[in-house]
Amino acid sequence: MAILYGIAILIGAVNGWYGTPETHAAADFTSAVFIKLFKFVSIPIIAVSIITTLAGISKSSGSGRIFRHTIFYTLFTTILAATIAAVLFVVFAPANVALPDSPSAALAGMPQQTYWDFVTSVIPDNILAPFLSANVLSVLLIAAAVGIAIAKLPVDSREQEVLIAFFSGVQKVLFTIVSWVIKILPIGIFAFISVFFTEMKSGVEIGGLGTYFATVLTANFTQMLIVIPLVLLARGVNPLRLAGAMSQALTVAFFSKSSAGTLPVTMSCAEEKAKIRPAVARFVLPICTTINMNACAAFILITTVYLMQNHGIMITTGTLVTWIFIATLAAVGNAGVPMGCFFLTMSLLAGMNVPVHLMGVILPVYAVIDMIETLLNVWSDSAVAAMVDNDLKDEKLEAA
Repeated sequence: MAILYGIAILIGAVNGWYGTPETHAAADFTSAVFIKLFKFVSIPIIAVSIITTLAGISKSSGSGRIFRHTIFYTLFTTILAATIAAVLFVVFAPANVALPDSPSAALAGMPQQTYWDFVTSVIPDNILAPFLSANVLSVLLIAAAVGIAIAKLPVDSREQEVLIAFFSGVQKVLFTIVSWVIKILPIGIFAFISVFFTEMKSGVEIGGLGTYFATVLTANFTQMLIVIPLVLLARGVNPLRLAGAMSQALTVAFFSKSSAGTLPVTMSCAEEKAKIRPAVARFVLPICTTINMNACAAFILITTVYLMQNHGIMITTGTLVTWIFIATLAAVGNAGVPMGCFFLTMSLLAGMNVPVHLMGVILPVYAVIDMIETLLNVWSDSAVAAMVDNDLKDEKLEAA
């Protein structure tokens, strides 16, 4: 697939720079089709993923203490990752990829919305309206409420079983559709690259992309090398010792770019080298592999905010705070989505009518970013497992 992406990028660049009006029109058409496909799956897949994840909480009732600690550390580290990403976005202030006709002018004269108006607009008064208008924050609110409500139903009751089975089935159907889109994604990448190079030929300034990539990488390394070690130290866990014990899993994660694929190695290192009790490791690590996505939260926040800024949307402190919340929940809902947070971010942007052509330019570099993100996610999973085990060290736990 990587070879196909490379070919698509090369052909798209050639077409964008040297193509004819007819080939440019074909690329525009193809780009529009893929954006519609992303819009089609974006909101439903995020909502259903969050519902199924939160609805499964009750299934862990037998290990409630471990689960509560796991959820706390997962949300805590993910929120920290998103917050650091927001701060670094302000510090680095990546410049726009300046198009000849900036959309920012279209914002002139628009009525200003107060903070309370914004909060009110998030609270839905119709269960379908947020889905139809692609109001991401309202959809996340509804999905979280529904997922938690299902989890609060009597454990293993018929109602709960039916609802969980229904949403799990819908999730599998959506993932199947996504897999079809992924198979033909090189065609979309060709179109996005072609459109971008056509615009660049007309006078696009791409200098801000380097700063954007620097922001993403700095956010990942700050979380990996500073934040998580400090959190571990605060909870009485030696980060250097843990990193040494988990080094084999971290290496596999870096080169495989798959947290799920690395899971057997992660569990083996956690139990045999880090000496994390099996009752904790075998419970915490599979959950964290599904929902503990520090790197994904950072990437979602920085990328969506950057592309929104390029689209002419003013980025305020309120915008960043809102996206800390959205990125955290979206990262939790990222479980099982092919291509991880890259596809999720692209779908989010398309669902908000933000042009995603720049994602085609980001893709080649994302191959490296994805390696670092997977490394960070597995490191964070290991840290959560170690902290949970340390918190419950005085309690007798039995492995499942």
